[in-house]
Amino acid sequence: MTVPDALIAALLEIERHVAGVGWDQPARLFALVPTAELIAAEPQLAEHLTGGTDPRPGQLSAIEQDGFAGGADLGEALARIAWPPTVAGVALSLERFFLPGTADADLPAGAAASEEVRKSPDRQEIRVVVGALRGGDAYGVARIRSHPDDLLSGADLVPGLAAALARTLD
Repeated sequence: MTVPDALIAALLEIERHVAGVGWDQPARLFALVPTAELIAAEPQLAEHLTGGTDPRPGQLSAIEQDGFAGGADLGEALARIAWPPTVAGVALSLERFFLPGTADADLPAGAAASEEVRKSPDRQEIRVVVGALRGGDAYGVARIRSHPDDLLSGADLVPGLAAALARTLD
């Protein structure tokens, strides 16, 4: 399956936007809407969204959802969301800590593990931006804080998060 270029472009734009604010950001939720439809509804946005040119076919614009509170249980927060048909997709940006290699072998189960990872001097921090479209396509991009020039990406980067986002579109 080939992931639509429009989804990848939207996620890269979100990642640039979020990176511009720096690290230590809360989870941020974005509706992905067809740019042509957005301009038709709000013509004054045309210059900002496309630089005054016609939008590329299938181009998506990200609209941040102010007030999104992912909280401690992100899955539960996403399960309460439903989008109108005008929303073609959804994206989420979030930061998490992880331990490299086998450093996580001795972690306790549950919430205690998160606290242990946060306290560990070996922890790494990652920012992921994952998106899903109504048609079933999903993609993700990620940046590790200690390697700011490297961008990881792929259709299966964070499959559980992509699936949770896709369910908000049902």
